[in-house]
Amino acid sequence: MCWMVALLAEDGMQYVYRVYAPREALPGDLFWAAFHCHDESARPRACDLFDSAEIWALETSRI
Repeated sequence: MCWMVALLAEDGMQYVYRVYAPREALPGDLFWAAFHCHDESARPRACDLFDSAEIWALETSRI
């Protein structure tokens, strides 16, 4: 399953990350996976408040 996680950063931008995790994954786990991916990049620091993130499932169709 693919999840999208949008994080706000200090530069006022919103960065969106794709996280692959099972359907039953906890929102907190999805948030921290995206946060650590962002934190390892050269981008400005992301907000570490869980409530500031947007998380949604990316629906994909199977052929």
